[in-house]
Amino acid sequence: MALNQIQQQVIQLTKSSEKVLILPSSPPDGDSIGSALALFLILKKMGKEATVVCSDPLPEVLEFLPKTNAIDDNLVTSNDFIVTLDCSKAKIDTIKTDVEDNKVNIIITPKQGTLSENEVSFNYGPSKYDLVIVVDAGDLSQLGKLYENNAGLFSQIPVINIDHHVSNNQFGKINYVDMMASSTTELIVPIIEELGKDLIDEDIATLLLAGIITDTGSFQNANTSPKAFASAAHLLSYGARQQEIIQHIYKTKNLTMLKLWGKVLSKIQFDPLYKIVWSTISQADFKSTQSSQDETGDIIDELMTNAPGADVVLLIKERDDGLISCSVRTTSQVIDASQIAESFNGGGHVQAAGFKILSSDLEGTEKEIIKKVREYQAARLNIHPEEEPEVIRGPELEKIQKQ
Repeated sequence: MALNQIQQQVIQLTKSSEKVLILPSSPPDGDSIGSALALFLILKKMGKEATVVCSDPLPEVLEFLPKTNAIDDNLVTSNDFIVTLDCSKAKIDTIKTDVEDNKVNIIITPKQGTLSENEVSFNYGPSKYDLVIVVDAGDLSQLGKLYENNAGLFSQIPVINIDHHVSNNQFGKINYVDMMASSTTELIVPIIEELGKDLIDEDIATLLLAGIITDTGSFQNANTSPKAFASAAHLLSYGARQQEIIQHIYKTKNLTMLKLWGKVLSKIQFDPLYKIVWSTISQADFKSTQSSQDETGDIIDELMTNAPGADVVLLIKERDDGLISCSVRTTSQVIDASQIAESFNGGGHVQAAGFKILSSDLEGTEKEIIKKVREYQAARLNIHPEEEPEVIRGPELEKIQKQ
């Protein structure tokens, strides 16, 4: 299949680069890590220097994926700062350095002649990277601290932005963005084939298939398309290990994860007037179940199956870094999850989106989120403000489901 113009630009810039930095979105998931590591492996086979950096830890459930040990958590970008002294007019006797009040004094004593500021020039050493590829991120802020601490890097080095989120803000020099794609790995398949079809092995195919499977919920989510099935079948022909992916991601649940899921499902709430289902996860929930933040996995999908008559499903999670995150799902394409997320400076897809809020008040933030979602639903469903919502909680909701 012929590549389009954007795909050709990605190929050309990638081939002409030698030192490539690959950055998956944070927190990492199967699609972002699958994309990043597949690119890493193909570039290494092409003889290029490739580096994958992610500031957030890899979820335990994804540790089975090939080459996850290649992911760094620290981005080294500092170039050497070079002070050049023209000695054609003076011979140098000694050079000393002295550090005082966080300042470095370079003391140069001439043996003959004199020196002036005109003989001094400043330069930077060669850059550590000549290309940045950002995968599965709608905005550079989704790189977390990597972007916050190295913002200048993204204006100095060409950036290729590969993504499938409708909220993508086109931040790259080249923006390979297709909101109709099921996943970022689906977009990367033709790129990797063009870079070297004969270089694709079972590990690369498995990484790419993992992205498609996780982002489509094992082909159950609304973003599953004929192209997603075709791409998956194509990757199987390269030896992608489908059953390995299914076993680790969907069939292996440890006891702490099951306890956490039970805690969340026991706190489920349903507003039948505004058609919202939601639940929360507090730091106390993590501690009492001895679980970790990366074990929240598919809880949002469990909420979807426990959402009779819901339009919007929310999972509100208190993180250990001073943030509260919220996953948003909708049960129909006419209800825009990304629009809800964007009202909190987040983003995503029509039926799957998310956002983060800087807050340590889970209860207060939960009220704020539900208030805004009710406002969104009120406008959509023509609900009058004076109508008081009735919230049905866990045990009562279970009774309704059994009726």
